[in-house]
Amino acid sequence: MVQATFHFPRGFLWATATASHQVEGNNTNNQWWKWEQEGHTNGTSGLAADWWGGRWREDFDRASETGQNAHRFSVEWSRIQPEPDKWDEDALEKYRTMLRGLRERNMTALVTLHHFTDPLWVTDQRAWETEAIVPLFERFVRKVVDAFKEYVNLWVTINEPNVYALSGYTSGDFPPGVHDLKRAIQVEANMLRGHAAAYRAIHELQPEARVGYALHFRPMAPKTNWSPLDRFMRNLRYEGINMAFPTGISTGVLRSPAGNIAVPEARGTQDYLGINYYSVDRISFNITKWKELFTYSDYPEDSDFSENRYLANVPEGLFQTIKWGVNTYPNLPIIITENGVESSDDKIRPRYLAQHIHQMWRAVNFNWPVKGYFHWSLVDNFEWERGWTQRFGLWGLDLDTQKRIRRPSVDLYAEICKENGLSSEMVEKYCPEVFDKIFPT
Repeated sequence: MVQATFHFPRGFLWATATASHQVEGNNTNNQWWKWEQEGHTNGTSGLAADWWGGRWREDFDRASETGQNAHRFSVEWSRIQPEPDKWDEDALEKYRTMLRGLRERNMTALVTLHHFTDPLWVTDQRAWETEAIVPLFERFVRKVVDAFKEYVNLWVTINEPNVYALSGYTSGDFPPGVHDLKRAIQVEANMLRGHAAAYRAIHELQPEARVGYALHFRPMAPKTNWSPLDRFMRNLRYEGINMAFPTGISTGVLRSPAGNIAVPEARGTQDYLGINYYSVDRISFNITKWKELFTYSDYPEDSDFSENRYLANVPEGLFQTIKWGVNTYPNLPIIITENGVESSDDKIRPRYLAQHIHQMWRAVNFNWPVKGYFHWSLVDNFEWERGWTQRFGLWGLDLDTQKRIRRPSVDLYAEICKENGLSSEMVEKYCPEVFDKIFPT
């Protein structure tokens, strides 16, 4: 049997990622809580993982004790600024306590400033549909950065602006549940403006900061190569989902199938590229999918599926995504800000984790500047419109008791973090079914 270890560079960040609404519990003052109470989601977030009640301490302990040296979490705008002219200093202090908790555990903080949720008072002003949001968001960012800069110099301005815009304004799965592509593109353009304003505000307050955003990126292929409609739909979806925000960062023009919008102030406003990668899409034309602009996304029937068939395990897609990032931004470091799979029984997660980390190692060995990996997620959390039907946590969560459940992937990831690499012994122990794919003879 082959014996080898794929090591990563010294100082590599091994971490998990979370988001405020998904783990804190009782975030009653944002649009997602209202959306849940109206019955649009598969269950409600409720107490979530009770981080606002203090359970973050034990979860940070678990992360630290299992070798993680960083953590990504988001701050909740609706807690910090519950009303237009009101700041909650107690909420700010709670987050500072969390940041001190990471420092005490020798863990690097990566803080996200916007992760899908808006205060109700912002929603009442049409949120990201108008440019009026930009100074409001910048004001919030300045308040947060000024309060936290002692503990943080690594920031995500906005998480997955493409998902926020398209899910809220085309598919209608997110609030406000609209089906209007033009409004979706306007929302994404305003998020690009908000990102640019946040980027400059952060650097004004903290010149040494490293600032980026987290892009949800999906490699895509036409279902049938010979079909011009499938190829056209693939290109339409790829440009609309993957490329709108990056083109705005690269050129100062947000390009989309519904038209281009100039945002010159956004050009060059990132210090690293944050990538959220989960799977690869196969795209075809489907006349019944009018909400998705007649595009249909699926996976081949022989895919290695997650338990609800929500994701297919395609680790090579992570390598392709990193390659795209290097080719698009050759001088920028890359951080994998999210990567993970739903698996309540933990059957697919070990091989998904090992195979994706192997592909990331391949990228590192091309001397591509990948600096960190943030697994989604540390503990089971509320997965937006899908509620509690999907379990992405290394640690399971019993909603009735708040008990954490140690899944085997906890120990696999711990060994990877502590070794700063992936070994043949780990793969043989936790996911022998893919041993020959990772360590071929």
